[in-house]
Amino acid sequence: MPYQLAWLIFLLPFFAFVIISFFVRPFLNHKPKLSGYITIAAISGSLFLSIWALIAVLAAPGHELPIPDINWVIIEGGVTIHLGLIMNSLTAVMLIVVTVVSLMVQIYSQGYMHGDPGYHRYFAFMSLFTTSMLGLVVADNLLFLYVFWELVGLCSYLLIGFWFHRPAAANAAKKAFIVTRLGDFGFLAAILLLFHNTGTFDIAQLHSLAVAGTLAGTTLTWAAIGIFAGAVGKSAQFPLHVWLPDAMEGPTPVSALIHAATMVAAGVFLVARMFPLFAHSEQALLTVAVIGGFTAIFAATMGLVMTDIKRVLAYSTISQLGYMMLGLGTGGVAIGIFHLFNHAFFKALLFLGAGSINHATGTFDIREMGGLRRLMPWTYATFVIASLSIAGIWPLSGFWGKDEILVSSLASQPILFYLAMLTVFMTAFYMFRVVFLTFGGQYRGGGSGTKPRQSPSFIGGEVDKKPHESPSVMVMPMVVLAILAVVSGFWNVTGQFGKFMGHGETYSFVQGFFGILAHPLPWVSLILAGLGILLAYAMYSAKWLSAERLGRMFAPLYTLFSRKYWFDELYENIFVGKALVNGFFAGLQQFDNKGVDGAVNGVANATMAGSRAIRRAQTGQLQLYGLFIGIGVLAIIICIYFFG
Repeated sequence: MPYQLAWLIFLLPFFAFVIISFFVRPFLNHKPKLSGYITIAAISGSLFLSIWALIAVLAAPGHELPIPDINWVIIEGGVTIHLGLIMNSLTAVMLIVVTVVSLMVQIYSQGYMHGDPGYHRYFAFMSLFTTSMLGLVVADNLLFLYVFWELVGLCSYLLIGFWFHRPAAANAAKKAFIVTRLGDFGFLAAILLLFHNTGTFDIAQLHSLAVAGTLAGTTLTWAAIGIFAGAVGKSAQFPLHVWLPDAMEGPTPVSALIHAATMVAAGVFLVARMFPLFAHSEQALLTVAVIGGFTAIFAATMGLVMTDIKRVLAYSTISQLGYMMLGLGTGGVAIGIFHLFNHAFFKALLFLGAGSINHATGTFDIREMGGLRRLMPWTYATFVIASLSIAGIWPLSGFWGKDEILVSSLASQPILFYLAMLTVFMTAFYMFRVVFLTFGGQYRGGGSGTKPRQSPSFIGGEVDKKPHESPSVMVMPMVVLAILAVVSGFWNVTGQFGKFMGHGETYSFVQGFFGILAHPLPWVSLILAGLGILLAYAMYSAKWLSAERLGRMFAPLYTLFSRKYWFDELYENIFVGKALVNGFFAGLQQFDNKGVDGAVNGVANATMAGSRAIRRAQTGQLQLYGLFIGIGVLAIIICIYFFG
């Protein structure tokens, strides 16, 4: 297969977007399922090409395929901007992640979005969203990458605010768009700084300059930190994490795609793509590790107390992204990306499971669920598998990625290691808190009564009075993802993934499938995860401990976590309300009113005052005009006599 076909990996979903937007929606609006079929077919083609690319990269020398560039802009003076693709090990892994998760989400969406009046628009946006992420992954220069980077942000705005008639969804979309723009400003500044100092946007050339030491010092550090600022925004790292929980206002399949394979994964991928720049700047690499380690435990604390199942998963995503950044900052590309690879499958599964529960119950509030284990056995089984995986239980996929991060952080940043270990306990606790409240005990919702429940999944629709298992079109993708959540971690049982990604040495305790347990660190993390699950069982299933009583005992902490450390109030009321609106913007308004408008109005008033003074001299009296003419003639004679 010719390598030029790699362009179709991201062009196929783009063609689907064009066909749905300009042909299906205007002319075949009466056939809503057609949009879903077109999107699924296009992404299936991208998945097939991605699998081919992975096989070809595995067999290629240096794990990289040469793909000819296309000249885009030629500027006089020797500057050429080209369009090109990178097809190496990092690209191949990310292509598999994006296409597999996206395909499962699109298949699932056929059931979840059935009956929605925006069905065509939904699949058009989802096609464009997948196009954007795939283009970002394969781009070989920063300018080309930045175009897709911004397109990812635009698509997330459109999909988070998909139900734009709901104020909460519209506000969440605007919040996501604005907050991520703050990080993107740093990314853009870094791109301009690099081009100013090197004259190139080419990623491979920038890597070579950093390795050779030509690109070094303050310039390299600030460029790397600017790139990381973009990653902080997209991957919802502290302090730009506030947009992600509100993004849950979009359809649940959108949340699955954003949290597992597209937008939030883009930030981690960007740091991995530009990692040689970070590797040659100790300050930048330390910044990545510290922000990642702190974000992991910071977000986990808020996940402990949330009652909306999607918000629990949202804070879980922020925490796991912090893990990935910690892995990149302490262990390198292979460790961070391996956790991203595994996380994509079990996190997508968790969100699809949440959507299945909502589809059956009409709510995301875990306090109104319970007893669903018997009513939704497939959803229950897959959700538990995903929860065990994210908790890091051996031998599921989450175990293999998480423990590599722990051992790398222990070797280089012990303080961050202890924070990460505490996060292990919290993750297991809040995930199984959801499991026990949702699937255990008796059903606490309104389904047992006569009042139908409204589902946010359908505009004006109703769900059945009694919860039941979701249709097969929704269950099948969850089963596929559950299998991947079990087996994907096996890729690195003997260090194959690390070697494929060019890791300099085998991982610290990889000794085979069972031999890994000879190392003490995995045992410690497993014990902590087990204790977290046990505590959740004691509080929410066996009722050995009263959750309400513990909440009262730790009321200050509960308030702090449930109010999300008051970051929304800090940003909206203090920064935006007082500092910007009442401070900076009010000052600009005064400058505009009294400075700009005052100067213009002052000139106009002076002109009018002068015209009024001159107008008074025009009396209309002929003798007065004659007097002034005589005075003027006399003045001329005097001037000629004395100065002529």
